[in-house]
Amino acid sequence: MVRLPSATDAGGAPLGVTFARALGRQDGDSMRRLFAPEIAFFGLTPGGTWEASGADDVVDKVILGRWFSPDRRITRVLDLEATQVGGLDHVRYRFAVDRPDGSFVVEQQAYYETSGGRISSMRVLCSGYLPATRSQNE
Repeated sequence: MVRLPSATDAGGAPLGVTFARALGRQDGDSMRRLFAPEIAFFGLTPGGTWEASGADDVVDKVILGRWFSPDRRITRVLDLEATQVGGLDHVRYRFAVDRPDGSFVVEQQAYYETSGGRISSMRVLCSGYLPATRSQNE
């Protein structure tokens, strides 16, 4: 289900969908362009809480620096959904991820706000790395 959130990219896709696709490619430059320079970012994972401000810190120190570092290769976007919750934009995405110790599935929910056509605030909740079953990767 895709209900049109408040801000879209040039092709008409919700910014959250564009973000999830960029993350699925582990494309830091594309993610940085989607984020406002002073984005307020909060995350909750099984490993702890995360907070960053500024697009570079969010991408380089949290998202690609820790959560999906180079040894954690996203191999496929398994599911992607964008909606709104009240006036808040929401995107949910599920990835197949390979690490040195096996294949995993990771799902995240992101609630975000936009300003000036960019994501200005984002709160992310993560399932953690869950062992993949054969049917999850097909």
